Amino acid sequence: MAHALYTLLWWIALPLIPLRLWYRGRREPGYLAHIGERFGRYRAPPPASEVVWVHAVSVGETRAAAPLVDRLLRERPGRAIVLTCMTAAGRATGAALYGERVVQAWLPYDLPFAVERFLSHYRPVAGILIETELWPNLVRRAAAHAIPVFLVNARLSERSARGYARFASITRPMLAALGGVAAQSEADAERLRSLGAHDVDVTGNVKFDVDVPDAMRALGARLRERFGRNRAVWLAASTREGEEALLVDALAQETRLRDALLVLVPRHPQRFDDVAALVRARGVACVRRTSDDAVTPDTRVVLGDSMGEMLAYCAASDVAFVGGSLLPLGGQNLIEPISLGVPAIVGPHTFNFAEVTERAIAAGAALRVADARELTATVARLLDADVERDRMRRAALAFVEAHRGATDRLWAWLAPRMAALPRTED
Repeated sequence: MAHALYTLLWWIALPLIPLRLWYRGRREPGYLAHIGERFGRYRAPPPASEVVWVHAVSVGETRAAAPLVDRLLRERPGRAIVLTCMTAAGRATGAALYGERVVQAWLPYDLPFAVERFLSHYRPVAGILIETELWPNLVRRAAAHAIPVFLVNARLSERSARGYARFASITRPMLAALGGVAAQSEADAERLRSLGAHDVDVTGNVKFDVDVPDAMRALGARLRERFGRNRAVWLAASTREGEEALLVDALAQETRLRDALLVLVPRHPQRFDDVAALVRARGVACVRRTSDDAVTPDTRVVLGDSMGEMLAYCAASDVAFVGGSLLPLGGQNLIEPISLGVPAIVGPHTFNFAEVTERAIAAGAALRVADARELTATVARLLDADVERDRMRRAALAFVEAHRGATDRLWAWLAPRMAALPRTED
């Protein structure tokens, strides 16, 4: 009954879906491309070879999938990879990372007819879901087609686990239908087991294995030249709605940051214009990354209004605040800045990435602050403390190095399960 009600709600929402795509497409045109795929209609023929399907919902998951996709292409050359996303930014990231090495498509909405079309079109021999992207009808129909679906690099916060438990009549059968789960940590694994998942192992977080491309380091150097080689630069990465106002207001009150440059990068590209207007409405001199305007000593804020350049922004900065954590939004992953040796600062709300954040703080690679005022005060102190920044830089690089190897562990877990599937001869 619960599953039927879930599906009914999707049918009720169906007439509103095109309106939602149109609304998002006004600022992100990618949402208006290949709309038929959202409903399981794919114009391009499926690959001639057997298909392994990898789903990465958005940018972070698409980047995280890179080591695994590279391993699949190397170890299983006779199979094609179909990479699905749900967001325009995720699909653009996939195109930039993988080019023509994979087939890209939208994952359809979780309507039975759309899911059935997707599975019938591509006929994957297996599905690999990155992190926590689970859809009841999708998993159910895959099981009906005898398509094993693996959840890898899996994480589940305590808050999300409580939500899953409230809808156990839907989530428990869904988790039980998975072919197996490779979790980031023992805490994630235990929460997933308690909710009904089986064949759960801990392989670590593959995001530690994502190498920083030379192109991103070079772009970071060029950005630093534009920002001012001798000027202190701090980054506010992946900020969410409501945080930018807190940051700009706190910046105005912190006199020690008067000569420093804030690089402000909202998480969602559809908010770039709104954030630019907010900064200028407060009388703060702001230059957009994508403009040709010069960054002068009077410029207080550079708005990072570009996609796929977060690693470059990190490389161009002395200190990085990781957004989504000043307000109760759960935070974002701090691995990107610390992988470049950039000291990281987080707010009080990091429940989506609780374990990795706490470990980074314990290792001396990151600091936690209570609010925006303490954030700007901490940034000012770090920018003036070369010894402490260098200590945090070395701690960050050591922390990342100590956690590398998750891809090898994941492959050791996944390979025997993949070997049991049909294989195209090379």
